Amino acid sequence: QVQLAESGGGLVQAGGSLRLSCAPSRLTFSWYTMAWFRQALGKEREFLAGITQNGGSTGYASSVKGRFTISRDNTKNSVYLQMNSLKPEDTAVYYCAADLTLAPHRLPTESDEYAAWGQGTQVTVSS
Repeated sequence: QVQLAESGGGLVQAGGSLRLSCAPSRLTFSWYTMAWFRQALGKEREFLAGITQNGGSTGYASSVKGRFTISRDNTKNSVYLQMNSLKPEDTAVYYCAADLTLAPHRLPTESDEYAAWGQGTQVTVSS
């Protein structure tokens, strides 16, 4: 069973930065598109960013484009989300997800397209 483990969340002031990491286990990491989602209290889970198998393509939600950057290091089996210029509305639980379909260059944005999820890490941005 695939397991994903996020880290790097915490409390930060508005305008600050955080870097989230996700390290899957029991997964040949380089085969899969990876993504970050978030879910704020009382809201639906929201796609933030995705990256294809070799990092050749990335995609972002308009709400974070220009502020967040997704990257991956296949030698370290890790995917990252660098978050800059954080705002209070970025407060949410952040999830790492893997698309297990093995389709090359696929970059889905719907949560039900991703079969493996981490437990989430809380990000709180104070004003």
